[in-house]
Amino acid sequence: MLDRLNQTLEYIESRLDRDIDPAELARRAATSEYHLRRMFSALAGMPLSEYVRRRRLTVAGAEVLAGDASLLEIAVRYGYGSGEAFARAFRAMHGVGPGEARCTGTELVSQARLTFRLTVEGSSSMRYRVVDRTAFTVVGPKARVPLVHSGPNRAIVDFVRGIDPRLVERLAKLSDQEPQGIVAVCDDLDPSRAEGTELDYYHGVVTAEPAPEGTATLSVPAGTWAVFTVSGPAPQAIQELWRDAFTEWFPSNPYRSRPGPEILRVTMAPGGAEADAELWLPVEREQGRAAVFAD
Repeated sequence: MLDRLNQTLEYIESRLDRDIDPAELARRAATSEYHLRRMFSALAGMPLSEYVRRRRLTVAGAEVLAGDASLLEIAVRYGYGSGEAFARAFRAMHGVGPGEARCTGTELVSQARLTFRLTVEGSSSMRYRVVDRTAFTVVGPKARVPLVHSGPNRAIVDFVRGIDPRLVERLAKLSDQEPQGIVAVCDDLDPSRAEGTELDYYHGVVTAEPAPEGTATLSVPAGTWAVFTVSGPAPQAIQELWRDAFTEWFPSNPYRSRPGPEILRVTMAPGGAEADAELWLPVEREQGRAAVFAD
Protein backbone atom coordinates (compact mmCIF):
# COMPACT_ATOMS: atom_id res chain seq x y z
CA MET A 1 0.00 0.00 0.00
CA LEU A 2 2.78 2.47 0.87
CA ASP A 3 4.51 1.74 -2.44
CA ARG A 4 1.33 2.58 -4.33
CA LEU A 5 0.84 5.77 -2.34
CA ASN A 6 4.39 6.87 -3.17
CA GLN A 7 3.79 6.11 -6.86
CA THR A 8 0.70 8.31 -6.62
CA LEU A 9 2.81 11.11 -5.16
CA GLU A 10 5.24 10.82 -8.07
CA TYR A 11 2.31 11.11 -10.48
CA ILE A 12 1.15 14.28 -8.70
CA GLU A 13 4.63 15.79 -9.11
CA SER A 14 4.57 15.07 -12.84
CA ARG A 15 1.27 16.92 -13.26
CA LEU A 16 1.54 19.98 -11.04
CA ASP A 17 1.15 22.16 -14.15
CA ARG A 18 -1.78 20.11 -15.50
CA ASP A 19 -5.17 18.89 -14.33
CA ILE A 20 -5.05 16.15 -11.70
CA ASP A 21 -8.05 13.82 -11.69
CA PRO A 22 -8.73 12.39 -8.20
CA ALA A 23 -10.23 9.29 -9.83
CA GLU A 24 -6.93 8.66 -11.65
CA LEU A 25 -5.02 9.09 -8.38
CA ALA A 26 -7.26 6.48 -6.76
CA ARG A 27 -6.73 4.11 -9.70
CA ARG A 28 -2.97 4.42 -9.37
CA ALA A 29 -3.22 3.81 -5.62
CA ALA A 30 -5.41 0.75 -6.35
CA THR A 31 -8.15 1.88 -3.99
CA SER A 32 -11.29 4.01 -3.92
CA GLU A 33 -11.15 7.80 -4.15
CA TYR A 34 -12.90 8.02 -0.78
CA HIS A 35 -10.37 5.76 0.94
CA LEU A 36 -7.42 7.52 -0.73
CA ARG A 37 -8.56 10.86 0.67
CA ARG A 38 -9.04 9.37 4.15
CA MET A 39 -5.69 7.57 4.14
CA PHE A 40 -3.79 10.56 2.81
CA SER A 41 -5.29 12.92 5.37
CA ALA A 42 -4.45 10.55 8.24
CA LEU A 43 -0.88 9.87 7.08
CA ALA A 44 0.07 13.35 5.85
CA GLY A 45 -1.79 15.45 8.39
CA MET A 46 -3.45 17.50 5.62
CA PRO A 47 -6.08 16.87 2.96
CA LEU A 48 -4.91 15.61 -0.44
CA SER A 49 -6.28 18.72 -2.16
CA GLU A 50 -4.34 20.96 0.24
CA TYR A 51 -1.09 19.10 -0.45
CA VAL A 52 -1.55 19.49 -4.22
CA ARG A 53 -2.32 23.20 -3.79
CA ARG A 54 0.73 23.80 -1.62
CA ARG A 55 3.04 21.87 -3.96
CA ARG A 56 1.77 23.88 -6.93
CA LEU A 57 2.30 27.17 -5.11
CA THR A 58 5.78 26.04 -4.04
CA VAL A 59 6.83 25.37 -7.63
CA ALA A 60 5.05 28.50 -8.83
CA GLY A 61 6.91 30.52 -6.20
CA ALA A 62 10.25 29.44 -7.64
CA GLU A 63 9.11 30.53 -11.10
CA VAL A 64 7.92 33.88 -9.76
CA LEU A 65 11.37 34.56 -8.30
CA ALA A 66 13.12 33.34 -11.46
CA GLY A 67 11.38 36.06 -13.51
CA ASP A 68 11.40 34.14 -16.81
CA ALA A 69 7.61 34.20 -17.30
CA SER A 70 4.91 36.74 -16.62
CA LEU A 71 2.81 36.39 -13.49
CA LEU A 72 -0.29 35.72 -15.61
CA GLU A 73 1.51 32.93 -17.50
CA ILE A 74 2.50 31.33 -14.21
CA ALA A 75 -1.03 31.70 -12.84
CA VAL A 76 -2.57 29.96 -15.86
CA ARG A 77 0.09 27.23 -15.87
CA TYR A 78 -0.78 26.22 -12.31
CA GLY A 79 -4.53 26.21 -12.73
CA TYR A 80 -5.66 29.70 -11.74
CA GLY A 81 -8.23 31.40 -13.94
CA SER A 82 -7.01 34.92 -13.27
CA GLY A 83 -4.06 36.83 -11.89
CA GLU A 84 -6.21 37.97 -8.98
CA ALA A 85 -7.07 34.39 -7.94
CA PHE A 86 -3.41 33.41 -8.19
CA ALA A 87 -2.36 36.42 -6.12
CA ARG A 88 -4.84 35.57 -3.36
CA ALA A 89 -3.71 31.95 -3.16
CA PHE A 90 -0.04 32.97 -3.36
CA ARG A 91 -0.42 35.46 -0.52
CA ALA A 92 -2.36 32.97 1.63
CA MET A 93 0.57 30.54 1.48
CA HIS A 94 3.62 32.77 1.21
CA GLY A 95 2.43 35.82 3.15
CA VAL A 96 3.26 38.14 0.26
CA GLY A 97 1.84 38.75 -3.23
CA PRO A 98 3.64 37.41 -6.31
CA GLY A 99 4.42 40.90 -7.64
CA GLU A 100 6.02 41.98 -4.39
CA ALA A 101 7.90 38.69 -4.13
CA ARG A 102 9.36 39.19 -7.61
CA CYS A 103 10.39 42.77 -6.94
CA THR A 104 11.91 42.30 -3.50
CA GLY A 105 13.17 38.72 -3.63
CA THR A 106 11.51 38.07 -0.26
CA GLU A 107 11.50 34.72 1.52
CA LEU A 108 8.80 32.27 0.45
CA VAL A 109 7.30 29.16 2.04
CA SER A 110 8.14 25.73 0.62
CA GLN A 111 5.94 22.63 0.90
CA ALA A 112 8.33 19.66 0.82
CA ARG A 113 7.55 16.63 -1.33
CA LEU A 114 6.06 13.86 0.76
CA THR A 115 7.27 10.28 0.90
CA PHE A 116 5.53 7.65 3.00
CA ARG A 117 7.76 5.16 4.81
CA LEU A 118 7.06 2.32 7.19
CA THR A 119 8.54 2.97 10.63
CA VAL A 120 8.63 0.18 13.21
CA GLU A 121 8.22 1.67 16.67
CA GLY A 122 7.43 -1.36 18.79
CA SER A 123 5.17 -4.35 19.16
CA SER A 124 1.93 -2.41 19.63
CA SER A 125 -1.34 -4.05 18.62
CA MET A 126 -4.94 -2.96 18.14
CA ARG A 127 -8.09 -4.66 19.38
CA TYR A 128 -10.75 -4.88 16.69
CA ARG A 129 -13.54 -6.97 15.22
CA VAL A 130 -15.32 -6.87 11.87
CA VAL A 131 -19.12 -6.80 11.98
CA ASP A 132 -21.68 -7.21 9.19
CA ARG A 133 -24.71 -5.15 10.19
CA THR A 134 -28.18 -4.93 8.78
CA ALA A 135 -29.59 -1.45 8.28
CA PHE A 136 -30.14 0.53 11.48
CA THR A 137 -31.26 3.95 12.67
CA VAL A 138 -29.58 6.59 14.83
CA VAL A 139 -31.92 8.87 16.78
CA GLY A 140 -30.90 12.00 18.67
CA PRO A 141 -30.34 15.77 18.58
CA LYS A 142 -28.43 16.92 15.50
CA ALA A 143 -26.19 19.90 14.72
CA ARG A 144 -24.06 21.07 11.80
CA VAL A 145 -20.56 21.70 13.17
CA PRO A 146 -17.08 22.46 11.79
CA LEU A 147 -14.43 19.77 11.54
CA VAL A 148 -11.59 20.18 14.05
CA HIS A 149 -8.53 17.95 13.61
CA SER A 150 -6.93 18.41 17.04
CA GLY A 151 -8.03 19.59 20.44
CA PRO A 152 -11.62 19.95 21.66
CA ASN A 153 -14.34 20.83 19.16
CA ARG A 154 -16.01 23.73 20.96
CA ALA A 155 -19.08 23.62 18.70
CA ILE A 156 -19.74 20.00 19.68
CA VAL A 157 -18.98 20.64 23.34
CA ASP A 158 -21.40 23.59 23.46
CA PHE A 159 -24.06 21.65 21.54
CA VAL A 160 -23.93 18.64 23.88
CA ARG A 161 -23.99 20.86 26.97
CA GLY A 162 -27.14 22.51 25.65
CA ILE A 163 -29.11 19.25 25.37
CA ASP A 164 -31.72 18.73 28.07
CA PRO A 165 -30.39 16.01 30.42
CA ARG A 166 -33.89 14.56 30.63
CA LEU A 167 -33.85 13.98 26.86
CA VAL A 168 -30.46 12.25 27.10
CA GLU A 169 -31.81 10.01 29.86
CA ARG A 170 -34.87 9.16 27.77
CA LEU A 171 -32.71 8.37 24.73
CA ALA A 172 -30.45 6.08 26.75
CA LYS A 173 -33.47 3.94 27.61
CA LEU A 174 -34.27 3.55 23.89
CA SER A 175 -30.90 2.01 23.04
CA ASP A 176 -31.60 -1.55 21.89
CA GLN A 177 -28.81 -2.38 19.41
CA GLU A 178 -25.04 -2.20 19.05
CA PRO A 179 -23.31 0.02 19.76
CA GLN A 180 -25.16 0.28 23.04
CA GLY A 181 -25.75 3.49 24.97
CA ILE A 182 -25.30 7.14 24.00
CA VAL A 183 -23.09 7.51 20.91
CA ALA A 184 -21.49 10.38 19.03
CA VAL A 185 -22.09 10.09 15.28
CA CYS A 186 -20.35 12.11 12.55
CA ASP A 187 -21.88 12.00 9.07
CA ASP A 188 -21.81 13.84 5.74
CA LEU A 189 -18.19 14.93 6.08
CA ASP A 190 -16.66 16.90 3.21
CA PRO A 191 -14.56 14.56 1.02
CA SER A 192 -11.50 16.80 1.51
CA ARG A 193 -11.75 16.51 5.30
CA ALA A 194 -10.20 19.95 5.46
CA GLU A 195 -10.11 21.85 8.74
CA GLY A 196 -13.23 23.97 9.13
CA THR A 197 -15.42 22.06 6.66
CA GLU A 198 -18.76 21.05 8.13
CA LEU A 199 -20.34 17.75 9.16
CA ASP A 200 -23.55 16.49 10.72
CA TYR A 201 -23.15 15.56 14.38
CA TYR A 202 -25.70 13.39 16.20
CA HIS A 203 -25.76 12.82 19.96
CA GLY A 204 -28.08 9.87 20.31
CA VAL A 205 -28.63 6.13 20.25
CA VAL A 206 -29.03 3.23 17.83
CA THR A 207 -32.64 2.11 18.17
CA ALA A 208 -35.64 0.66 16.40
CA GLU A 209 -37.97 2.86 18.48
CA PRO A 210 -39.64 6.01 17.09
CA ALA A 211 -37.69 9.26 17.41
CA PRO A 212 -38.72 11.43 20.37
CA GLU A 213 -39.90 14.96 19.69
CA GLY A 214 -37.04 17.37 19.12
CA THR A 215 -34.64 14.77 17.70
CA ALA A 216 -33.44 13.84 14.22
CA THR A 217 -33.17 10.44 12.53
CA LEU A 218 -30.23 9.07 10.53
CA SER A 219 -30.93 5.94 8.48
CA VAL A 220 -27.77 3.85 8.01
CA PRO A 221 -27.82 1.18 5.27
CA ALA A 222 -26.54 -2.35 5.79
CA GLY A 223 -22.81 -2.84 5.54
CA THR A 224 -19.56 -3.97 7.10
CA TRP A 225 -17.94 -2.20 10.04
CA ALA A 226 -14.55 -2.36 11.71
CA VAL A 227 -15.00 -1.91 15.45
CA PHE A 228 -11.99 -0.77 17.48
CA THR A 229 -11.76 -0.65 21.27
CA VAL A 230 -9.34 1.05 23.61
CA SER A 231 -9.00 1.86 27.32
CA GLY A 232 -6.79 4.65 28.56
CA PRO A 233 -6.42 8.32 29.49
CA ALA A 234 -9.07 10.64 28.09
CA PRO A 235 -9.10 12.21 25.59
CA GLN A 236 -5.62 11.11 24.45
CA ALA A 237 -6.44 7.42 24.06
CA ILE A 238 -9.58 8.21 22.05
CA GLN A 239 -7.78 10.59 19.68
CA GLU A 240 -4.97 8.07 19.16
CA LEU A 241 -7.49 5.29 18.46
CA TRP A 242 -8.84 7.09 15.39
CA ARG A 243 -5.31 7.99 14.23
CA ASP A 244 -4.02 4.42 14.63
CA ALA A 245 -6.97 2.98 12.71
CA PHE A 246 -5.87 4.84 9.59
CA THR A 247 -2.09 4.89 9.99
CA GLU A 248 -1.65 1.31 11.26
CA TRP A 249 -4.73 -0.88 10.80
CA PHE A 250 -5.83 0.00 7.26
CA PRO A 251 -2.33 -0.31 5.71
CA SER A 252 -1.94 -3.74 7.37
CA ASN A 253 -5.34 -5.26 6.62
CA PRO A 254 -7.31 -6.04 3.44
CA TYR A 255 -9.99 -3.40 4.07
CA ARG A 256 -10.60 0.16 2.98
CA SER A 257 -12.95 2.84 4.30
CA ARG A 258 -16.26 3.46 2.57
CA PRO A 259 -18.72 6.36 2.80
CA GLY A 260 -20.83 6.29 5.92
CA PRO A 261 -21.11 7.69 9.44
CA GLU A 262 -18.40 7.27 12.06
CA ILE A 263 -19.73 6.20 15.44
CA LEU A 264 -17.98 6.63 18.78
CA ARG A 265 -19.15 5.30 22.14
CA VAL A 266 -17.27 6.49 25.22
CA THR A 267 -17.68 5.33 28.81
CA MET A 268 -15.86 7.51 31.32
CA ALA A 269 -14.35 5.98 34.46
CA PRO A 270 -15.07 7.57 37.87
CA GLY A 271 -13.09 10.80 38.09
CA GLY A 272 -13.07 11.35 34.34
CA ALA A 273 -9.36 10.72 33.76
CA GLU A 274 -9.76 7.31 32.08
CA ALA A 275 -12.20 6.07 29.48
CA ASP A 276 -13.27 3.00 27.53
CA ALA A 277 -13.99 3.78 23.87
CA GLU A 278 -15.45 1.88 20.94
CA LEU A 279 -15.04 3.29 17.42
CA TRP A 280 -17.17 2.02 14.50
CA LEU A 281 -15.83 2.78 11.01
CA PRO A 282 -17.62 1.73 7.78
CA VAL A 283 -15.33 -0.51 5.69
CA GLU A 284 -15.31 -2.78 2.67
CA ARG A 285 -12.94 -5.58 1.78
CA GLU A 286 -10.22 -4.83 -0.78
CA GLN A 287 -10.00 -7.59 -3.32
CA GLY A 288 -6.59 -9.02 -4.11
CA ARG A 289 -4.74 -7.69 -1.08
CA ALA A 290 -4.06 -9.94 1.88
CA ALA A 291 -1.96 -7.40 3.77
CA VAL A 292 0.69 -4.74 3.34
CA PHE A 293 3.33 -7.48 2.99
CA ALA A 294 1.73 -8.58 -0.27
CA ASP A 295 2.34 -5.22 -1.95
